[in-house]
Amino acid sequence: MTGYNFTLAGADLVALGTGALFWPDKKLLCVSDLHLGKADRLMRQGGPLLPPYEVKDTLYRLEADIVLSDAQAVVCLGDSFDDLDAEASLREDELSWLTRLQAGRRWIWIEGNHDPGPLSIGGTHLQSLPIPPLTFRHIPSPSSSGEVAGHYHPKVQMTLRGRHFAKSCFLVDGDRLILPAFGTYTGGLKTQSPELTGLMRPEAIAILTGKQARAIPMPR
Repeated sequence: MTGYNFTLAGADLVALGTGALFWPDKKLLCVSDLHLGKADRLMRQGGPLLPPYEVKDTLYRLEADIVLSDAQAVVCLGDSFDDLDAEASLREDELSWLTRLQAGRRWIWIEGNHDPGPLSIGGTHLQSLPIPPLTFRHIPSPSSSGEVAGHYHPKVQMTLRGRHFAKSCFLVDGDRLILPAFGTYTGGLKTQSPELTGLMRPEAIAILTGKQARAIPMPR
């Protein structure tokens, strides 16, 4: 698979342009912050009406990465659903799609702050997942090393040649990796935000998503 290759705590990893992470030695694919059902949750709460295709779009992209990587394990790194009611509102064909994706492989739901994990759907439900030398969890822990986390939806916001652009990104330093949000309807937190500049080391890089994943110094 094409992507940006790097090493964290001795583990050789690949940041894919889609926003997914692949660990070839473990045949493991990791995605964070799917936020399935966000359009439904906004509608229930009287918010703006969004096109009701985000679940299918997110699952379509996830399936494509699973097929291309031939992943034998999938880790969903928290906030897989926008809330518990969003989990319950999945349509029958969407539930069937998820069940089909899980068949024949290990599937781990990590607990997020929006949901405790989709308890009615198959798979293993954990607060965190240690696979040495890495630990997978939703919210980064400042005292940890070798962690793979999500939660913050990092994005790069820059101006180049007079043009402004924003791009979701991975953040990597010697201690941790923070994944971008994989879900279709998800915002982002600028890398210049105090939450991220205070967490990442000065030498941290941002790996931009897109057709070709590429790394730049983390904008601060």
